[in-house]
Amino acid sequence: MSTPHEKVRRPGGRTPGGEPRRRADAERSIASIVAAALECFRKDPNVSLSAVAGAAGVSRVTLYAHFPSRENLLDAVLEHSVEQADAALGAHVLDERPADEAFSLLVRSGWRILEQHAFLLAASEGVIAPARRRRHHEKVLARVERVLLRGQEEGVFRTDLPLSWLVTTFYSLLHAAAAEADARHLKVKDVPDILDSTLSSMLRTPASS
Repeated sequence: MSTPHEKVRRPGGRTPGGEPRRRADAERSIASIVAAALECFRKDPNVSLSAVAGAAGVSRVTLYAHFPSRENLLDAVLEHSVEQADAALGAHVLDERPADEAFSLLVRSGWRILEQHAFLLAASEGVIAPARRRRHHEKVLARVERVLLRGQEEGVFRTDLPLSWLVTTFYSLLHAAAAEADARHLKVKDVPDILDSTLSSMLRTPASS
């Protein structure tokens, strides 16, 4: 007769539900590591992965099992931060506002989000390729594209330039402003107004400026 313990064993020595439990444990570890890394990189862009493991309450072996390199970890942290940014922008219900009002809100919210996560730019510099960093922002940039496209249809934004160029201008100036503020060529408190004014004058049609 089988014992109760033997009845719950499966071929290969696995128990029912073992794999889902292991997967859930792994997901919890990953979430803890990413959250800890976000705070660690905020304090020190050059923080060691060992310090991140300690902050996450996991062993270095566990951290390296999920993130074999600094690039892997930063990639996950960037993805997480962009998801947070997208959720924050989504809370503004941009699609229900006039295009020009929604765009101004995007500029100011985009700057605030970038300012809060500027430390990731420093941490990922030379580790994550610029093209890869931009791909992380595609979801947020899709929101920018929708607002600009709607503005073109409403006659607010220029139609003599490709939509992709308008989106690129938005993205590039936002990051250029971060670099200027970091170099103290611009006062951080002045950046939202400067960005809003500059982008409006560049992207709006002359009649709507």
